[in-house]
Amino acid sequence: MIYADNAATTKMSARAIQAMLPYMETVWGNPSSLYAAGQRAAEALQSARERMAACFGATAAEIYFTSGGSEADNQAILSAAKNGERKGKKHIISTAFEHHAVLHTLKKLEKAGFEIELLDVHENGRILPSQVADAIREDTCLVTIMYANNEIGSVQPIPEIGEICRAKGVPFHTDAVQAAGHLPIDVVAQHIDMLSLSAHKFHGPKGIGMLYARKGIVLTNVIEGGAQERGKRGGTENVPAIMGMATALEDACRHMEENTEKVTRLRNRLIEGLSKIPHSILNGDPEKRLPGNVNFCFEGIEGESLLLLLDDKGICASSGSACTSGSLDPSHVLLAIGRPHEIAHGSLRLSLCEDNTEEEVEYILKSVPEVVEYLRSISPLWKDKVCGKREFLLPE
Repeated sequence: MIYADNAATTKMSARAIQAMLPYMETVWGNPSSLYAAGQRAAEALQSARERMAACFGATAAEIYFTSGGSEADNQAILSAAKNGERKGKKHIISTAFEHHAVLHTLKKLEKAGFEIELLDVHENGRILPSQVADAIREDTCLVTIMYANNEIGSVQPIPEIGEICRAKGVPFHTDAVQAAGHLPIDVVAQHIDMLSLSAHKFHGPKGIGMLYARKGIVLTNVIEGGAQERGKRGGTENVPAIMGMATALEDACRHMEENTEKVTRLRNRLIEGLSKIPHSILNGDPEKRLPGNVNFCFEGIEGESLLLLLDDKGICASSGSACTSGSLDPSHVLLAIGRPHEIAHGSLRLSLCEDNTEEEVEYILKSVPEVVEYLRSISPLWKDKVCGKREFLLPE
């Protein structure tokens, strides 16, 4: 099997698994308990907080553990909305191609009377800092823009956006689920007020994540309960998963430079090879994109059929976000960058990590054109295009 869907989830690293075991076998106390067994677990949590904070230039007191990126996104956005509402500010700025954890939360706030402004995304999958500057108003209570897109991999100008928001006194949140562990992030230098991440995107366990909230940001509880996470997130902390997450993040940051060099080389080889398929197009910026992300549209085919036939060849890929892969609707991300519905239906996302090899990439480059050619050969729509009855939408 060739696994090329690392944007959906990554395989847990051996070091992350080993880091978890002691906290299931020996140090298994409740970190809220006052006796020694519980305090050993509490000390482990504090250590993980400090280690993760160091990866982003933050402090341990600014780190909150969550169940994943979606919960962290929800808490960040709802907190900023509540803080803004107290001051009579109910305008929120985001983009049209955010993850649904952000978009659905914004839709919920819109129903509650907030004004949501979604910035248009350029064809290369990026927005301009000037768009953010022009959109900020006196009543803006939050700017939330993802660090890197989960489908097409385009990386946003986060430092510039953060600087604009800080200068105008507007809180800035970024969904960094795809970026954390893969791109260098410094929350202080980049003027990031809140940041969300999820461990299973960088070889950590599923079901655990983190919210960074700059000192002074008042958080609203999404989960009520006990006094865990300094009273901001009820529920006994998942100590084993947190320890696995901290180790996986440290490893990812420690080896980021060498991993980026290898994965970028593999990515560029894939892009070069797939670009030779007639009537295909790369989605996202060719340069300012995640190291391992490759996303193409192929005219005349359906993404679902492409994935199933690639699976028969032992290749695991996707047609977009893992959270919406069961949907028959075209990707909202591809529609946001201007791809027509017909083209957006024929998308393929390949996402690599440092475990992938050159041999695997060459096998993918052999298999994808074969599958695309086969699907086109049995497509009445494609035959109409070849015969001139319909126009091609993508150049040859």
